[in-house]
Amino acid sequence: MKLIIIGVILAINIIAFFMYGLDKSKAKSGAWRIPEATLLGIAFFGGALGAFLGMKVFRHKTKHVQFFVGVPVMLVLQIALAVFLVYKFWL
Repeated sequence: MKLIIIGVILAINIIAFFMYGLDKSKAKSGAWRIPEATLLGIAFFGGALGAFLGMKVFRHKTKHVQFFVGVPVMLVLQIALAVFLVYKFWL
């Protein structure tokens, strides 16, 4: 069960990372974009680390307040939740 949970979280973060890269690529080419609500949503639902890394690596959405403030806040909250759950249920 633990490996499944870790795998799901890892998958969400990998998807988030590549979504930010894909959106940056589409922004450069003027193509259809991934909605901001979708990018923030995947960060909210467990992909904050991938979203944060995607923002840094692809230099994408770094000037939008809801991203440069919101994603790091979500990341800190997700790390705090993970630490709490590990100590509460896995140790």
